[in-house]
Amino acid sequence: MLDKVLIANRSEIALRVVRACRELGVTSVAVYSDADEEALHVRHADEAVNIGPPPAGKSYLDVEAIIEAAEETGADAVHPGYGFLAENARFAAACRDAGLVFIGPSAEAIEKMGNKSAARRLAEEAGVPVVPGSEESASADAAVETAEEIGYPVMVKAAAGGGGRGIRVAEGEEELRKAFQVAKREAESAFGDGSIYLEKFLAGPHHVEVQVMADHEGNVIHLYERECSMQRRRQKVLEEAPSPGISDDVRQQMCGAAVRLAREAGYANAGTVEFLVDGDDFYFIEMNTRIQVEHPVTEMLTGVDLVKEQILVASGEPLSLKQEDVPFVGHAMEFRINAEDPDQDFMPSPGEITSLEVPGGPGVRVDSAIYQGYTIPPFYDSMVGKLVVWGLDREEAIHRSGRALREYRLEGIKTTIPLHLRLLEDDAFRSGEYHTGY
Repeated sequence: MLDKVLIANRSEIALRVVRACRELGVTSVAVYSDADEEALHVRHADEAVNIGPPPAGKSYLDVEAIIEAAEETGADAVHPGYGFLAENARFAAACRDAGLVFIGPSAEAIEKMGNKSAARRLAEEAGVPVVPGSEESASADAAVETAEEIGYPVMVKAAAGGGGRGIRVAEGEEELRKAFQVAKREAESAFGDGSIYLEKFLAGPHHVEVQVMADHEGNVIHLYERECSMQRRRQKVLEEAPSPGISDDVRQQMCGAAVRLAREAGYANAGTVEFLVDGDDFYFIEMNTRIQVEHPVTEMLTGVDLVKEQILVASGEPLSLKQEDVPFVGHAMEFRINAEDPDQDFMPSPGEITSLEVPGGPGVRVDSAIYQGYTIPPFYDSMVGKLVVWGLDREEAIHRSGRALREYRLEGIKTTIPLHLRLLEDDAFRSGEYHTGY
């Protein structure tokens, strides 16, 4: 078993890892910027190290500072959480070179799956369906040639992209040439890599992802899927499982495809394989080589602690359960609570939380790192919490979610709670037939 884990992240995911470490008897080390000195993950960790000023580039993205903090505290492993350096192959390699266990896949697996066009090739080798598209296009002319082969509309996507950035849709040649240049500039700015590829644009598919877990002995399992189609500007708003928009047959085929892909990639630790589902057809789009924001949905549905499983696998342990042992009970939903005003075009709303009442009761979980009197800094992602709700079926989960959202009182800032309450009453959401075009 690992002895001491440094958590290279902040806020609720850092606190989530601290709690998993404590249950396993593992010492936790938090890192924090000047802006996070009073953060809950700092208060709850066994040790904490300041790694720099508020801008992420000078703290949470500073590889050298994080490695130095791990060495100073005698940590033997690093958990990257999600975001920041979680899918950075250079960071994973730097941890390994410093003699630290990286709690995630190998640098080689991150590199292999992190490049979207390379991941497409691997999926094809594993017999996993992919959206009709192209290899990397070096020029707008090459992109136009590909679009004429697969047909418009097309999606212009950054090969090194993520989080919905570096994506544009084009309906014709003129629009494609403009979209190519914009996406290329955005990709270079966000990821330092302007490589672009094309995919056929599907008008109204479901965005469904499959949670996988693998160990270092070649064992790979899936923990079923999550429906992620409720999105704003390609950013997820809420997630649920199981997906109400797919059949049991599609579920079985898609989950099996995700396992094949992870095995083909020589993958170990937690990962998520993302698909677009169009009727009875599904297509691989990318793999996230980390724990996901929405992992609690799967935990509520299966009862499996994914973060503890990550730490155990990184310690060299085999998976704690086999595929046939994975439970699958009821229905779960996660609502991302952001410090934004949904009635003012989602304007960010940092500031002090003057009053806080957190919901509870059966089947209700809140993952957050805020407290009354805490000031949300303006430097990072606007998500301040995740409300996760479980019910015996989808109907009960919806009713319970409404009750819990009304109990969730957050004053001093604007949040997306009112938006979630409206969505719960929406006919398209209630029917379960919503898709990414909603």
